[in-house]
Amino acid sequence: MQSLAVATTNRGKLREIEQLLVGVPFELVTLSHWPDVAAPEETGKTFAENARAKALYYAARTGELTVAEDSGLEIDALDGRPGVESARFGGPDAPYSEKFALIYDTLHGKGLNGSPARFVCALALARDGRILFETRGQVEGGIAPEPKGTGGFGYDPIFFYPPFGCTLAEAGDRKTAVSHRGEAFRALRAWLNTTYNDAEHAERAE
Repeated sequence: MQSLAVATTNRGKLREIEQLLVGVPFELVTLSHWPDVAAPEETGKTFAENARAKALYYAARTGELTVAEDSGLEIDALDGRPGVESARFGGPDAPYSEKFALIYDTLHGKGLNGSPARFVCALALARDGRILFETRGQVEGGIAPEPKGTGGFGYDPIFFYPPFGCTLAEAGDRKTAVSHRGEAFRALRAWLNTTYNDAEHAERAE
């Protein structure tokens, strides 16, 4: 079976991605297989730019078909921040409790107790110096009055999803069905199954 390298070291993301890609005609391998490959700088101004750059970078260094994603939280009242800086917001080593506090302090400084917001996930698939597939997923919601929930990871406890009436950290197994990453990786799964299963069937027919 062919391998598909998943270019992330975030354990929460890996768990979600493994669930979302169940059934694809590939063995999923993680960056732990290449411990000497350093992470690239993320210098893109958009999620899509960072996803493409990471996919091309890791595909070149692993020699594998590689999927990379860049994702984060956009808050309207903060002019789209933290955006592509979501993982580094408040400092690269700041725990999420500190990131939450910074967001709430900034909103309160504007006289606000919340704001429309969205999670965005840009995904790119690369091999041999080419982008083979890319897509984007997003989920609309808002900033909760206070963090709630212990599920999920990252900014999930402060992201209120109106259709569920709770934060994504409180949503349990329902999260994947509506999340930005779920939307993007379901599109990838469909593309992989169609593209590679059809190619395999064609080879067998020859």
